[in-house]
Amino acid sequence: MDRLATNPAIKSSDFRRFGLILTYGALITFGILTLIPITWLLVGSFKTNEDFFGHLFLPLGEGLFGVAWDRLTLAHYWKLFSELEFGNYVMNSIFLASVTSALATFVAALGGYALAKFRFKGRWLITALVLAAIIIPGPLLIAPIYDLLYHLDLLNTYTGLILPAMGPAFGIFLFRQAMLNAVPIDMLEAARIDGCGEFRIFFSIVIPIVRPMIGAFLLITFLGTWNNFIGPQVILQDESKFPLSVAIAQLRGIYSTDYGMISAGTIVSIAPVMVIFLLLQKEFITGLTGGAVKG
Repeated sequence: MDRLATNPAIKSSDFRRFGLILTYGALITFGILTLIPITWLLVGSFKTNEDFFGHLFLPLGEGLFGVAWDRLTLAHYWKLFSELEFGNYVMNSIFLASVTSALATFVAALGGYALAKFRFKGRWLITALVLAAIIIPGPLLIAPIYDLLYHLDLLNTYTGLILPAMGPAFGIFLFRQAMLNAVPIDMLEAARIDGCGEFRIFFSIVIPIVRPMIGAFLLITFLGTWNNFIGPQVILQDESKFPLSVAIAQLRGIYSTDYGMISAGTIVSIAPVMVIFLLLQKEFITGLTGGAVKG
């Protein structure tokens, strides 16, 4: 105590070290807690139904480290792609998520630009409606959207899934706020004086400035569409058009359920989006934390 009291530098250094130990300890603890369910799911995808209920993680036996490695199997993955045509469902999910995220991001950027930089009658009313649409829970809109698609003869089509997602209220408001702060009105006026058309201004000036926001929203929309279960379940009836989220739900049997098979299907579903997120996490964080604001 006397040593700490007489030497403030040592006291500060000790407190800083103690704070780092607490921080790293908490991060490691939360990291382990996050990895436990993913590890359980991954191990479960290689186990038979008997071992799935008999052992929490790896089946115990006489192999290396006391694990019965010979009881692990790739049969679930083989069956998914050879008998259940999961390759087709993967392609359906990639198509739906890619097209929906690209179109929704483009429309949201256009809508946000119009609300942020144009002065017209009803602008504040439209902005208020966009804000109100954000508050409404998505499942409440399923019934009116289903009725509308029925009258437009778009049920059981990908167009019926993509069209309602093309005007995301959250995205329009997000781009509006980003463009209010990041796109200088003087720059737009100068471009107009030089003879630039509105579409050329949008693609040549506005889009490059808010590019980090575009990357972040593109990834958010892609993940949301990839994991969407309710919409495809309601609108699609043809099994060959199902995305992965619906196909995995179909793996449940009437009288029995193969949990190893469901675990393998879930791993197949989350692996692509996990890889995409890890590759684009830098752009995602930059877009959400201020890249668009700085311009």
